[in-house]
Amino acid sequence: MSDLALFNPTDLVLEISDQIKNEAWRNSQTAATPTSRWQVYLNQVALNTVLPWLREEQDHAVRVASQVSLASIWEVVNGTSLTVGDSKLVLIPSEADDLSELRVAQEWIDLPQWRGDYYLAVQVNLDDNYVRVWGYTTHQKLKTVGHYQASDRTYSLTEDDLITDLDVLFLAWELCPEEVTQLEVAALPAMSATQASNLIKRLGDVNILLPRMAIPFQFWAALIGQESWRRSLVQKRRGLPVRGSVVEWLKAEVANVVEEFGWRQVEFQPSMVGARGANNVIDEFDAPSEIALAKQLTIANQPYELKIIPLDLEAGLWRFELRSLALGGLIPTGTILRLLTEDLEAFEGNEDVATTAVEELALEVGLDSGEGLVWQVIPTPENYEPEILRF
Repeated sequence: MSDLALFNPTDLVLEISDQIKNEAWRNSQTAATPTSRWQVYLNQVALNTVLPWLREEQDHAVRVASQVSLASIWEVVNGTSLTVGDSKLVLIPSEADDLSELRVAQEWIDLPQWRGDYYLAVQVNLDDNYVRVWGYTTHQKLKTVGHYQASDRTYSLTEDDLITDLDVLFLAWELCPEEVTQLEVAALPAMSATQASNLIKRLGDVNILLPRMAIPFQFWAALIGQESWRRSLVQKRRGLPVRGSVVEWLKAEVANVVEEFGWRQVEFQPSMVGARGANNVIDEFDAPSEIALAKQLTIANQPYELKIIPLDLEAGLWRFELRSLALGGLIPTGTILRLLTEDLEAFEGNEDVATTAVEELALEVGLDSGEGLVWQVIPTPENYEPEILRF
């Protein structure tokens, strides 16, 4: 590492280990282009260097998205979001030696669900093996004082407008929890599944080097803000098979694909699927297998499991089931299990509400082949991002 005397005494300087560099390099090799490969690598190095320090220094829980989700973001946008307690931090890595300004991609500012509370300027020096956090600011300041450049869709602040001492940030968390860090941003236009499919097909062309600049921001943000659409786009740009249907996921040979999206195959006893609709639509369980899909969720620090059970594949009948994984655990009053169309529209009988503490919440639906659904649970699980499940 370079002589520490060269750094501002308020800078946070962390050494990059060989292990972090090697792992980040391996993880970056599936990226679609040399540019995105380097972006994945840089963000991974920055995150894996800062994260252990943050977890050691902070009493608050520090959470990050899954590796698959992060990689899909880094493929198209520079920056990493992580949550510390109730605050959202966005790391903005750069290799630049010029620390005169911080430039933040518009996605981290104007995409409602991506906006952060605090933005950290992170210099990554791979030659001298260090990461330097040299300043921070807030969403509020980037929106009110920052300069927007349409040419690369970024907001920037000069170093004079940044706070360089991270201790100030930590004190703000402790002493000023009511500090206004975010401003409201305009809602994005609704995007239909057909529009998304067309855009994925178009922007999946790897010859489009900067897909984020290829279409108007509102459409781009609406596309990548939906995790399943973003992953499909990245899969296509990487030349990989796009996300399959739930029916395909029930086949043993695609188990690895299922795990990539956070689901796993589980066996179940058909006799346990007894709670049918009031009309008792199915008299006998006739699914061709006893394999269901399950995803573990963390809600209010408690473990839960969401299952998708095929009641009758031929008839397109499915059961969604939410249970607590805690020993003897119940689902608290007020919890909601909800299903929406892939255009995020509600439909009759699309939610089950716990009016008292219950063992399970369940919904049974009939779907046409190829139809998509989005699941929601209220309160929202940790690291939740909407995903379209196609049947």
